[in-house]
Order: sequence, then structure tokens, then C-alpha cells
Amino acid sequence: MTLARRLNRFLDRLRAPEAFEAAARPGSANDLDGLRGHKYCLLVSFRQSGEPVPTPVWFGLERDRAYINTRERNAKLKRIRRDPHVRVGPCSLRGKPLGPLAEGSARVVPPADEERAETALRSNYGLIRRIYYSSFGSRGDPTVYVEVAATSVSRSSTTPATPPRPSA
Repeated sequence: MTLARRLNRFLDRLRAPEAFEAAARPGSANDLDGLRGHKYCLLVSFRQSGEPVPTPVWFGLERDRAYINTRERNAKLKRIRRDPHVRVGPCSLRGKPLGPLAEGSARVVPPADEERAETALRSNYGLIRRIYYSSFGSRGDPTVYVEVAATSVSRSSTTPATPPRPSA
């Protein structure tokens, strides 16, 4: 297991309980403006069962879209490809929500648009992101960009009433 995967598993165990609570509620923000000025975004994707899975991620904003970068084999990408419905909002490193979440639709960015996504991410992180990726880079596991656009569609009926807790 790579160092980056070990770090991700460690951070999963540290996830703030409030992330699971917020993930189980419908989004109340109308757009992604609440992400401005923040370094972490709580990205909520959904399992086939409808169970929400909150993940704090780095993001970049360009106009009315948020962009994230993730590894090709990550579960969140598999969930997004199966169901593009997501929720997003500002959060702390551990996923504690710092504002309301917005309902959204996610898609994998085609190669022709990857530069726009990279520019948005670079503008939010600069040197810190370059250092992180030079230290923990993909190491053979390809990365992809995901674009998120806010929607007004609420799909709260697909989420369970009680938020799930991670296993230790």
C-alpha cells in the first residue's frame, strides 16, 4: 500500500462526526459561492444503497464550477460515475462543515478540459499542492479531474435518516 493510501485511510478514521450528519441532510445552498475563501470542500457521493459518503477534498473554483482531482481507482470516483448526484460545501481538513452544502451534479472532465481544472486547483493552492504532488504523486495510479455544478434538484429521499459511522 502506498504512503498516500495509508495517509488517506488514517484521515478517514479522523473524519469529523459532523461530516456524516451534514451528508445525510439535503443541501440548502443554491450555488457554490460558499466555497470561496476555503481550502477544503466536503464532497458527498452516494453508494448504490443511497448511503451518503462524505469526503473532504481540495478543490478549485472557476466561475460557477468546482473542480477536484482524484485517483482513477478511488471509490468516490466509482460512485460518481454510477450516480453523478453529489453534495458540496466548505469544510475543515477533517470534514467538519463550515457552511451549508449545495446539491450538485458531478462529471469526469474530458482530457480537452483538464487544463482549466488544473488551473482552478493551482489558483487555490499554489506551492503547497505542487509540493504534495511531488512527494505523494500518482505513482502509477492515474488521476482524473471531476467537475461539480450546483443543481436545484434535491434527492433527499435517497438518503438514510441516520448517518452512518465509519468502522474503526
